[in-house]
Amino acid sequence: MKLYAPKVAFAIVVANMVGTGVFTSLGFQLLGLSDTRVILLLWLIGGICALCGALCYAELGVRHPDSGGEYHFLTELIHPYAGFISGFVSATVGFAAPIALAALTFGSYLQAGLLPVDPKLSATALIVALVVIHTRTRRESSAGQVYLTALKLLLITGFIGLALLNSPAFAPQLFTGAPLSSVDMISNEAAIALIYVTYAYSGWNAATYVLGEMEDPRRHLPRVLLAGCGFVTLLYLALNAVFLISAPVDAMRGEVEIGYVVAGYLLGNTGASVVAVILAGVLISTVSAMVLAGPRALMRLGVDYPRFKWLGALNDDGLPKNAVMFMGIIALVFLWSSTFEQILIFAGLLMAANTFITVVALFISRKRTQGQLDRSLYTMPLYPLPALLFLGITGWTLIYSAVSFPTQVGVFAIALIAGWPLYRWARQ
Repeated sequence: MKLYAPKVAFAIVVANMVGTGVFTSLGFQLLGLSDTRVILLLWLIGGICALCGALCYAELGVRHPDSGGEYHFLTELIHPYAGFISGFVSATVGFAAPIALAALTFGSYLQAGLLPVDPKLSATALIVALVVIHTRTRRESSAGQVYLTALKLLLITGFIGLALLNSPAFAPQLFTGAPLSSVDMISNEAAIALIYVTYAYSGWNAATYVLGEMEDPRRHLPRVLLAGCGFVTLLYLALNAVFLISAPVDAMRGEVEIGYVVAGYLLGNTGASVVAVILAGVLISTVSAMVLAGPRALMRLGVDYPRFKWLGALNDDGLPKNAVMFMGIIALVFLWSSTFEQILIFAGLLMAANTFITVVALFISRKRTQGQLDRSLYTMPLYPLPALLFLGITGWTLIYSAVSFPTQVGVFAIALIAGWPLYRWARQ
């Protein structure tokens, strides 16, 4: 079986991260925060948190190399039930919900670009098309992902360059001489804004889902995760800075299609329509990357639990065709049954909880291998500081989310309880 090259894994990480969040979060953040520099600082904090998480996952990946992401790590290090729940949550919510969200944003940008089509219909067509691509051959799947990600980065950097060349008229919104607002930094609005930021950075762990299908994962995984997170952090800071100096805050506040609003001030209505279509194209890569990576957790469930063996079925080229199609169906259910903000908050909460528990598993891994660590393998620098920093930031967002959005937490708790009899049945 042909394995994924490091450049494909890097493309999967970048494409999973750069998607809906960075093109939609700013409008929600501006609803509560008046100091635009606080918003940029929150994006930097989110990048640091993602880098710390990547350091943790890199060590877990090289010491426990197999596909499945959190499912594999939690099954091996905590308990099979933890892995079982994580696998279903990752695939059916952690990936399927963001697929629906990114596809819906794709449809919204197409509609903003004067294409008279219902966004949900465009989103449905995109999901179905990418499910077909990622169930054909590994060559088509990997090559398509690399090209789509390269096109995405080219378009985004071009957008940033275009904004800077147009001598942004709203630079004073960001570059002010006033002291940084400490009130904004510790406000409830900042906490909610950080939830949006952490959602935008989610996907930094995507390479671990195809770990068992990657060339020499113990060598390449740390480089892929760290390079992907570092690159995306710089890209996010630049993109949000450009947004904030290119259009008035009042025009962006509460808006979902931020790129379209900014393009309108830079290029006029016609130019904005063109940019909206381009940004819709950018999101194709995001949906593609999640359709590629997410089903690997379902595939592992199919391999480990005979009652779900149909999820582990592979086509002639070794791709988990049934798992891909099943996740596509779940994404369509989210798309047609939930609102944009409901999907965003729920998916962000579940993914944060998943990564939090997995980083805790790193301490278990260290304890089990104490005195037996192979120094030739990657080891996290400054241990345990990156892990503690990640747990601190993520834990704070989880606690605040639980207080602010009790309905989503209640659904999560019900899923945990209902999952136990399903797990016992699957083991038989």
